[in-house]
Amino acid sequence: MHKRSSKKIEDEKNEELNQQARKIADSITDGKEEELVKLLASVEEGKNPAAVALGRLGGIKGGKARAKKLSAKRRQEIAQNAAAKRWGKTQHR
Repeated sequence: MHKRSSKKIEDEKNEELNQQARKIADSITDGKEEELVKLLASVEEGKNPAAVALGRLGGIKGGKARAKKLSAKRRQEIAQNAAAKRWGKTQHR
């Protein structure tokens, strides 16, 4: 009858492989593990990772770019509307 290898030896080999994989992943991500985890989670949800990355980039700069294009008067109007909605008051014009 064929002898099976020790479970302990297999576990040690798996642990070494896991450590090597971790080192490789760390060198690739350069400390951006959180972003990678979020990206992987979105892939598991069935989302396209490229679309997720592009959407995130647009979201990061979107508000600042929009505010830069608006005039001071328009920004003030938007802020007043937001405050009125938030506090349930009517807008003063």
